Amino acid sequence: MKKSTLIIIVAVLVAVLLASSALVIIPGGVKDIIRQQAGMANVRPIAIMVENSFAARPQSGLYLADVVFEVVDEYGITRFVAVYASQDAGIVGPVRSSRPYYAEIAKSFDPVYGFFGTYPQNYAYIQSLGMYTMSAMTDGSGLSNIVGLMPYWRDSSRSKAIEHTALTSTVKIKEKSQAVGYPMEGNGIPFNYKGDADEGSRGGVNNVYIDFGTPAYSPNGFNVNFKYDRASNSYLRYQGGKAHVDHETGAIISVKNVVVLITDIEGPIDQYKHMNVRTTGSGQAFYFIDGNAVEGTWERGGVADAFRFIDGSGNEVALNAGNTWVSMVMPGKVVWE
Repeated sequence: MKKSTLIIIVAVLVAVLLASSALVIIPGGVKDIIRQQAGMANVRPIAIMVENSFAARPQSGLYLADVVFEVVDEYGITRFVAVYASQDAGIVGPVRSSRPYYAEIAKSFDPVYGFFGTYPQNYAYIQSLGMYTMSAMTDGSGLSNIVGLMPYWRDSSRSKAIEHTALTSTVKIKEKSQAVGYPMEGNGIPFNYKGDADEGSRGGVNNVYIDFGTPAYSPNGFNVNFKYDRASNSYLRYQGGKAHVDHETGAIISVKNVVVLITDIEGPIDQYKHMNVRTTGSGQAFYFIDGNAVEGTWERGGVADAFRFIDGSGNEVALNAGNTWVSMVMPGKVVWE
């Protein structure tokens, strides 16, 4: 083998090794490179409403989402806004309807927003947000121009109640989005990312407990624990004292970052038991990353803006590249040990 050929081969191998380890060796401040490496940039995310009632468990595809927001809904039952950018999920659901604050959370990612309809006034509000919508139902009230575009199917084995059986796919949503002319280029996930901390820098916060209760509702089965696994530098999710697993794989959901945002939650605010959750402004925040707990704040100027995660020194928090689960709760609802 010629010396020049050997040099080229060695150079290529070095480049491959550097690229494959980029998430570890690149310092936390180079967020754009990290986002590119993680596949979280230059794409329009898909945000999908997923329910969390007992009949909906275990859900499909949540573990593949880059970001999942969990917020309380009617009767104290939580729902998820699952945001996909770096990878697709062949099955997502069960899919449920939207509420104003879920739509506001989705808007922060400038996504294609998938949901199984909503009530008339919220159709109008969602339209006013200017998102690319992918509702499974057409607004029959005439308050908006939203039509039923979202591809979905039903799995009757999931539940006897039809409202818990609707499933969709990010692949099918993307295909439909392209067919109707939605632009699929976007800003990806607008957070700051870094590589995992080395083992010597990982902390000893081993359990994060989150309570989604409100003065009106505090049902059993919706409290959440994230248990830190030091070896994988991730957090295993439990709800109601049971492992939260994926429907298809049976594997427990593993999370790289746990974020808790403290906000104002009111309700019920009407005869339908709807809740009201503040998603803009600012508030206290807790960030659980690399086995450490960081106290700080969150801020968001308006519904068209991304959430900003700030540490106690006023710097933007760097999340580990990977999936992030965000809980929005009232004050005094998170403890750790």
